[in-house]
Amino acid sequence: MLCLVGVYGVMSYAVNERTREIGVRLALGAAPGQVRASVLGRAARLAVVGAAIGTAAALLLARVMSGLLYSIPPGDPATFAAVVAAVMFVAVVASYLPARRAMRLDPLIALRDE
Repeated sequence: MLCLVGVYGVMSYAVNERTREIGVRLALGAAPGQVRASVLGRAARLAVVGAAIGTAAALLLARVMSGLLYSIPPGDPATFAAVVAAVMFVAVVASYLPARRAMRLDPLIALRDE
């Protein structure tokens, strides 16, 4: 749960930081669907890279920490798949919600913040 909250916080912050960029794109005539796809695509790429690195590190450390695991084998594929799916889902939701909020803003308000 701590990992999921952290992923949500980081992804949400990253998208909120792009509010000005989203405002510029919308002001220049980009369709909201295109902007949404761009934001979600970038978030998905970051989540895939993070999940791949995290899975590789977890597989390497699973043998070391096998003494701390109870009733779960160190390389349990179901556990790894469930964790990766949860992280991917949270990353996409965490980027979608602020992006949707930013797309509802008037582009002039997003640009006026500066």
